[in-house]
Amino acid sequence: MLNAPKTLPVKKIHLANPRGFCAGVDRAIEMVELALKKWGRPVYVRHEIVHNKHVVNDLKNKGAVFVEELKDCPSDRPVIFSAHGVPKLVPEEAEKRQMIFVDATCPLVTKVHNEIKRYYDNGYKIIMIGHRGHPETIGTMGQLPEGEVLLVESIKDVERIDPSEYKKIAYVTQTTLSIDDTMEIALALNKKFPSIQNPKKEDICYATTNRQEEVKRLVKFVDLILVVGSDNSSNSQRLVDVAKHSGCSEAYLIEDHRKIDWEKVASANSIGITSGASAPDHLVKEVISSIQEKFDTSLVYDTTRKETIEFKVPPVLR
Repeated sequence: MLNAPKTLPVKKIHLANPRGFCAGVDRAIEMVELALKKWGRPVYVRHEIVHNKHVVNDLKNKGAVFVEELKDCPSDRPVIFSAHGVPKLVPEEAEKRQMIFVDATCPLVTKVHNEIKRYYDNGYKIIMIGHRGHPETIGTMGQLPEGEVLLVESIKDVERIDPSEYKKIAYVTQTTLSIDDTMEIALALNKKFPSIQNPKKEDICYATTNRQEEVKRLVKFVDLILVVGSDNSSNSQRLVDVAKHSGCSEAYLIEDHRKIDWEKVASANSIGITSGASAPDHLVKEVISSIQEKFDTSLVYDTTRKETIEFKVPPVLR
């Protein structure tokens, strides 16, 4: 680690706002905590409730047990489904086993689930723009029988589709994608299928959009961007991509202050700090404090937009 003396000129830290927890993440974490209060330890959670190691470890300490599949849960303890959503076979299996289960799927992901069901009922072939293997993509595609949703990850995937195979076609997207990359794929789909049904409202969630727009603003003022978030967080990874595509080549994802590359910080004059929608704000504060311990800093804090959206927990937990 570089033991840099406090130096002048002062390093400017531009703190992104909005950043961090979105309404869906807030709700999902609250649901696990309320379930523990209601039913006691342990409460099982299928898949990580949100993609952040610190959040998961904190809930483990409180009594949550995280598993990958429903078969790993005993039938006599409550189970919560993660914010990313699950294939419809999962709650069906829970009902068969007469389990207590609570669905913490983000309402904005549920909106996409409802969209593809509606398209399917009206005879459409559905394309999903998303990342293969991501739990949200698995959950969304799993709302319909296998093979009914076609996954595309790139324009090349669009080029491989044979238009003659489908008379009626519609598309949806994963909620945590890069806005710009998704737009390019959507344009390619509309060019290839002029009659394709586009989502009535943008599928990419408000929080993902806001955080990406804020990063695009920050790159004008900084020469290093640190995104606080976990490696498996899609929306956090996209913030790094957006920063790089917008002109800041020095953009990095860090789990917490222990992962700071001090040589990068030392060579930067101005630093932008943001966090993914599943990263707790105390991690951001720890990153700032760590930099302030080594360097003289001035903190620039602009609120570009306020987020007021809240999602209520289900009645069973109120």
